Amino acid sequence: MDKIDRQEAFTGTKDVADALKFDRDGLIDWLRDRVEGFCEPVDITQFKGGQSNPTYLIDTPGAAYVLRRKPPGKLLPSAHAIDREYRVMKALGEAGFPVPKVFGLCEDDAVIGTAFFVMAKVDGRILWEPDLPQSGPGERAAIYDTMNATLAQLHGFDPETIGLGDYGKPANYVARQIARWSKQYQASATDQVEEMDRLIEWLPERVPEAGPARVVHGDYRLDNLILAPDRAEVSAVLDWELSTLGDPVADFTYHCMQWHMPRSETGAGVGSLAGLDLEALGIPSLDAYIASYEQRTGFAVSHHADFYFAYNFFRLAAILQGIVGRVRDGTATNENAAAMASQVRPLAQTAWRFAKKAGA
Repeated sequence: MDKIDRQEAFTGTKDVADALKFDRDGLIDWLRDRVEGFCEPVDITQFKGGQSNPTYLIDTPGAAYVLRRKPPGKLLPSAHAIDREYRVMKALGEAGFPVPKVFGLCEDDAVIGTAFFVMAKVDGRILWEPDLPQSGPGERAAIYDTMNATLAQLHGFDPETIGLGDYGKPANYVARQIARWSKQYQASATDQVEEMDRLIEWLPERVPEAGPARVVHGDYRLDNLILAPDRAEVSAVLDWELSTLGDPVADFTYHCMQWHMPRSETGAGVGSLAGLDLEALGIPSLDAYIASYEQRTGFAVSHHADFYFAYNFFRLAAILQGIVGRVRDGTATNENAAAMASQVRPLAQTAWRFAKKAGA
């Protein structure tokens, strides 16, 4: 298999896949009733990126919108929480956090076939390679600093104050995540991966005590951000499907996985900084990046970092296995999904390496 150029493969739109087409007239009627200034004609294409909830560009003469929907077909329990994505984006936008403006949520499957919500299209850059090959050292440093600061801003909100006090169970987040992803992994497993079986047993016994619960994004990384077209500033954070209330350190260390991410021979999966000369690139070391977050938030990361990396690499392996399972079940939303199967085992092996460092 040829290696995927992630920037090329996941940037822009394509024709809507046959399996993911929907009732166009139903959508237009819904938009006409709910979005001020909406006008026709309408051009609908599907974004190339995204592995879980299909996402579409709705182009009109007056404005461009983005539609995000549950996929059709057999779905894992509790996955594809469109209503939760809408709720958290609405609340965070009103609190001044950078998310796209949302226009409305439709939970009536009769309109286009599955639940969906519509938001504004935010202009800017989505960059898929964490080494930022199109940037110089100064811009790379600035982009990493703004990524760090934006996540620290999210973790600085008191959920009660912004109307999200009941957005999730604030206690035992990591333990519940381990249980959830263990079940999801087992439901979608296609091969036996010994390290995953070991982690499913080991992780629940080693969960550290967490600090105050915060809104956690669940998948915060470079390619889920829209950067301003001409400067190092986060214009919008996307893909809130996995968000809830939980441990901000778990959320932050997930974001830090790219420093240790196994490199993919296919180019699928998640980008990696492993083995690169970060100083020459202008990208901070992991220790420096952690220190910046700790200074901004006051949360302690370093002491239990090995456990959190074991947990997060396990969690990502389970997420990717879920994508592989959707290929098996015929509900995958991205043609590169099958290539992600090769990443599950290396992620599990990396997780177990950190578990051993933490005392496994």
